[in-house]
Amino acid sequence: MKKLILWICLLLIPVGALAQGPSTSSAAEMKKLEFLLGEWKGEGWIEMGPGGRQTFKQTETVQSKLNGTVAIVEGLGKSKLPDSDKEIIVHQALAVISFDSAAKKILFRAFRGDGNYIDANVTTGDKSLIWGFRDPQRNVEIKYTIQLNNAGQWVEVGEFSMDGKTWRKFFEMTLQKVK
Repeated sequence: MKKLILWICLLLIPVGALAQGPSTSSAAEMKKLEFLLGEWKGEGWIEMGPGGRQTFKQTETVQSKLNGTVAIVEGLGKSKLPDSDKEIIVHQALAVISFDSAAKKILFRAFRGDGNYIDANVTTGDKSLIWGFRDPQRNVEIKYTIQLNNAGQWVEVGEFSMDGKTWRKFFEMTLQKVK
């Protein structure tokens, strides 16, 4: 009986309601991130505590999915072991970005290689994206600013702040689009 009721309900839904086209607002908001689409490669540095600055090679792959309503960002960073030519993975992450039309904001969930994730706040601009979050373990605000420079390179700067006013750079990378 339950199956019969379900089938009757499905038959009463107009066919147009089942179509999965992107909403106008979702498509327009996600279009602001098109400048990131593609495969990017380059180098950067990070400074974490007293260990000093460490350099790395980075690849970022950004794909548009589901009629342009979702972006997937996959990052992989590698660095050489000290006194060796062997490279190891030092950073692995995956972000899912979409637009919540009800809340009228971009959602940004970033997963790390250890299985942990953060939900970031996002601001978009002209070929720029700023994403950030509060790190409760360290009691700091962290933000990353991605911009295309005049040469068409992805330049990303990471900063942290104890008070939300004074920012200190701890990360920077420059990537060139390869695809």
